Amino acid sequence: MFALECAVDELAHALGIDPVELRRRNEPRIDEGDDKPFSSRALPECYRIGAERFGWSRRDPRVRCMRDGRLLLGMGMASATYPAHQGAASALVRLLPDGAAEVEVAASDMGPGTYTSMTQIAADALSLPVTRVRVRIGQSDFPPAPPHGGSMTMASVGSAIRAACVAAREQSTRSDGRPVEGRASAQRDPELARRYSMHSFGAVFAEVAVDPDLGTVRVRRALGVYAVGRLVNPRLAHSQCVGGMVGGIGMALMERTMLDARDGRPVNAHMADYLVPVNLDVPELEACFVEENDPHVNPLGVKGVGEIALVGVAPAIANAVFHATGRRVRELPIRMEDLL
Repeated sequence: MFALECAVDELAHALGIDPVELRRRNEPRIDEGDDKPFSSRALPECYRIGAERFGWSRRDPRVRCMRDGRLLLGMGMASATYPAHQGAASALVRLLPDGAAEVEVAASDMGPGTYTSMTQIAADALSLPVTRVRVRIGQSDFPPAPPHGGSMTMASVGSAIRAACVAAREQSTRSDGRPVEGRASAQRDPELARRYSMHSFGAVFAEVAVDPDLGTVRVRRALGVYAVGRLVNPRLAHSQCVGGMVGGIGMALMERTMLDARDGRPVNAHMADYLVPVNLDVPELEACFVEENDPHVNPLGVKGVGEIALVGVAPAIANAVFHATGRRVRELPIRMEDLL
């Protein structure tokens, strides 16, 4: 995405066309790489909302023309996309005599709120309050689930839990007061995968200030607008996207692994020398979502939000740096040496 979105920005500058407008004009009718339609694609709406909320119309298209005192200001944007993965997963749902429910699945939670969102899925499918549902994950003897990565946990594990809840409800009609168990598995219908291209989409806008004497770059504000299907928990999704945007700032301006030429070992493999954003590096960040109904991607209609928030940030910042300075940087991170 960094190479492609910087190239599109470079093309827009050469043609004298606004970067957002160039992308709008070239919005594809189908996925031309796979020659099949998208299951859903609300990227043009991401452009529209993002440009409006960010104040893109105030951008002077000429490079090195926007200033704040002696600082050079730049505004840049980029598209974002990430595949809507779904892996095979299984789940067990147990309905207890006291009206509560237990869910077991060998997923994990590295921090995005998997316990909470999976509880919501089960409670909704069972018509129970969330306080009456207990989700248990993280044990290898529970029903199998894919690794917690690739922006596919909600689509994979959530679909399996929903299916297990349906199975448990069917069993409960034949219950005699004893606990009822429902087991089920879920995976993407191969026919749907063959017919449709499935992705999350987004548009990222960034404003930077560059010191022309020192070559330092500061991100002043950034906005990400994302189309990720159905949002099970908007607060958790917003948190994930803001976190991804922070990671994108690190990718653009700070993070770099230095290798020892003698043996290939990283020489900055610790937090003292490997730079990541801290509070002073994180400016005004805003993440928002467009409504998107995808009837094909999975029964829940969800797409992942883990990676999509990050992939457009670095090119948006690099394009903003070009707008501010006239320097096109094609390597990350962007360093003072690149701008002096």
